[in-house]
Amino acid sequence: MAKNVNTATAIKIDQRPERPYLGIRVQAPFRGMFKVVGQVKKELERWLKQRKLTPSGPYFLRYHIIDMKGGMDIEYGVFGVDSVLGDGRVVPGSMPAGRYASLIYTGGGYQGNRALVEWAKANGIAWDRWDDPQGDAFRCRYETFLTDPKTEPRKTKWEIEVAIKLADA
Repeated sequence: MAKNVNTATAIKIDQRPERPYLGIRVQAPFRGMFKVVGQVKKELERWLKQRKLTPSGPYFLRYHIIDMKGGMDIEYGVFGVDSVLGDGRVVPGSMPAGRYASLIYTGGGYQGNRALVEWAKANGIAWDRWDDPQGDAFRCRYETFLTDPKTEPRKTKWEIEVAIKLADA
């Protein structure tokens, strides 16, 4: 397990159903990505409030393409807003059904992701991923923010689940 990460749960593999969401997909540099995520988060929250929509599920950050030396193709979204059409900027999407490996952590996101990736390498687990000219592409890799920031403002105390879809057998 990586340093500075406290896992609230052991790593697990489970079967998940397709899960619909609303999100905003953007390109962001790896360095400075969380500034962009903060801006997109506020934009999505305003969009929901203007339409008087109250999500029943948590917010998440999905990683479509990862290039830690360059750009990231990411999507910030929320579960639990079913049957809502987007507007071109905010769009409906879904996490695909399938088998996922996941863990819940507090502390640094980089370390939480690294812990799951290192575990997979050590156990011969293959992700549903491919090489893309822009970086490392994933069918589905995301972090779900399980802690409500309104009740716990300190990010270091948040519980976050990182989940990555496994390659089909």
